[in-house]
Amino acid sequence: MSSLSLALRDSSTMLRRNLLHARRYPSLTLNLLLTPIMLLLLFVYIFGDTMSVGIGGGGPDRAKYIAYIVPGLLLMTIGSTVVGTAISVSNDMTEGIVARFRTMAIHRGSVIVGHVIGSVLQSVLSVVLVGAVGVAIGFRSTDATVIEWFAAFGLLVLFALSLTWIAVGMGLISPNAEAASNNAMPLILLPLLSSAFVPLHSMPGWFQPVAQYQPFTPAIETLRGLLLGTEIGNNGWLAIGWSLGLTVLGYFWSKAKFNSDPQR
Repeated sequence: MSSLSLALRDSSTMLRRNLLHARRYPSLTLNLLLTPIMLLLLFVYIFGDTMSVGIGGGGPDRAKYIAYIVPGLLLMTIGSTVVGTAISVSNDMTEGIVARFRTMAIHRGSVIVGHVIGSVLQSVLSVVLVGAVGVAIGFRSTDATVIEWFAAFGLLVLFALSLTWIAVGMGLISPNAEAASNNAMPLILLPLLSSAFVPLHSMPGWFQPVAQYQPFTPAIETLRGLLLGTEIGNNGWLAIGWSLGLTVLGYFWSKAKFNSDPQR
């Protein structure tokens, strides 16, 4: 059997293992998924009328704010979901199963690849569920073309891949699951410091660079442009650049850490 065939076979086995874990222990995924759903309902039904006044002017318009907030919550969902990946990777590294895998005739990188692919699939499913909640409470994207929908989906998958690799690295450097959860917390906090909930121009001047020069804001603005027809500008290229950069960084970081500590 060629090395490529071996890698594909073992990676698919590890993917199946991780998906079975997610199915048997759904509480972690559900807890992480509830965060964006609760924020969506909170900001729409509690703060929606007030917040919508600052979105494009005019009087209170909850439907307008739903359209504004859903793209940001979709990306926040990805950040929340991959926290579970960091915890899962840390558990594997600290509970001895990886040491056992290393004594077996399996492809070395398949353990990590299984986590990455499984996490991306879970992120996509979580995005679909949160998107369904958004549609149920009034989100509509009537102007988006089929191509724009595919582009939006591709952006979400690429962003999920980039954050997953970063989460894997965070899991590998964590001594236990609690530390992994804490290390991955910025993936949940960064969307709160972006344009997910309010426009950049409404933020204090000293804080606007913090919100602008981070990966979530260009991705959110690009997703809004694709689904709602707003101006994308340079955000599209920035979102792709951030996603590819984080993917490469996370991949080499995870690979180096995984290979540097064979006895862990």
